[in-house]
Amino acid sequence: MTRRKKIYEGKAKTLYEGPEPGTIVQYFKDDATAFNAEKKDVIEGKGVLNNMLSEYFMTGLGAVGVPTHFIKRLNMREQLVRACEIVPLEVIVRNYAAGSISKRLGIEEGTAMPRPIVEYCYKDDALGDPLVTEEHIAAFGWASQQDMDDIVALALRVNDYLSGLMYGVGIRLVDFKIEIGRIYEGDFQRLVVADEISPDSCRLWDIETGQKLDKDVFRRDLGSLTDAYTEVAKRLGVMPKQANPVSKPTLIN
Repeated sequence: MTRRKKIYEGKAKTLYEGPEPGTIVQYFKDDATAFNAEKKDVIEGKGVLNNMLSEYFMTGLGAVGVPTHFIKRLNMREQLVRACEIVPLEVIVRNYAAGSISKRLGIEEGTAMPRPIVEYCYKDDALGDPLVTEEHIAAFGWASQQDMDDIVALALRVNDYLSGLMYGVGIRLVDFKIEIGRIYEGDFQRLVVADEISPDSCRLWDIETGQKLDKDVFRRDLGSLTDAYTEVAKRLGVMPKQANPVSKPTLIN
């Protein structure tokens, strides 16, 4: 088997050169981090669940006309995606107060936002991914005004899709973050949803009980992270309802 060339290794994924020009293989790791990697652990099966769930969300977005970099899932831990230039921003959409916005503005966790709020963080681990404004983004040339208009439109379309999908299985989409990539086609570029969409990048609460089904389980030591992610996968039909939480997977398909 030919050893693939590693392009980049992040906290949750490793990227390799793809089999064709313009493609990348994303490998989902079991590593879990929080508080800018101050808290770390390895959660067996987490990468498998995030790979399957991200495939499900990206495929669904594509079906409703939201462009993504996703091509196909290759196996239990890997997916093939289009290579793109990542805009150096985390785009956050908040439907309810939680996490940093509660701390910054003194808003009680769980308070419904008057409308979805879009925020931006500059992607830089060394700086702790600081919150930035559109003024910063324009001044430092991270994205043009047209890009920003398109990014907001993409983020809100993702929010509409995910909110409805989750509500249908009894889950409240509290907030989520996405990354945006530029794909160049001749003289033209288009923006696509990139990276991943998974419980690692969303806050998901059970509508009836308020139980957390996302990475806050790890951040706050609330129980088993794989149990929480497995519950999301079962409700969405990504895994059979009778399935056990993923642990030390050996199946390759």
